[in-house]
Amino acid sequence: MTPLRPDDYEALAELRYLGRKFLRFSKDLLRANAGLNPEQYEALLAVKASSSEKGVTISQLSERLQVKHHSAVNIVDRLVERKLVTRAAGETDRRQRHVALTAKGEKLIAELAAVHWHELRNRSGDMITALERLRT
Repeated sequence: MTPLRPDDYEALAELRYLGRKFLRFSKDLLRANAGLNPEQYEALLAVKASSSEKGVTISQLSERLQVKHHSAVNIVDRLVERKLVTRAAGETDRRQRHVALTAKGEKLIAELAAVHWHELRNRSGDMITALERLRT
């Protein structure tokens, strides 16, 4: 493995700094405007991004969020309580649970994702610059 140059450390630090700034923005936005934590937002986003009409399974959500299965269940429980998602048993495998957005969840994710998208567009130049420094 080739030793890193000082510029490599600077690029790594800059990318992590920019990522943390965005995540801080996101966390504050979610808390203030929706009362969600980042994992709940990411779960809503994963369900919305799913190409399946049935939504995503808890196992798929666990993988997307990089959390243990029981943690994904807890996240879904909270979203069900807020009527942002529904959970239904699978048709072929009754042990599976499919998570889908409700109309309320659709509206909320559309609003939150739009703000995140615009913020990322505004920050993307600096992030791309940091990533390009890592490619050389």
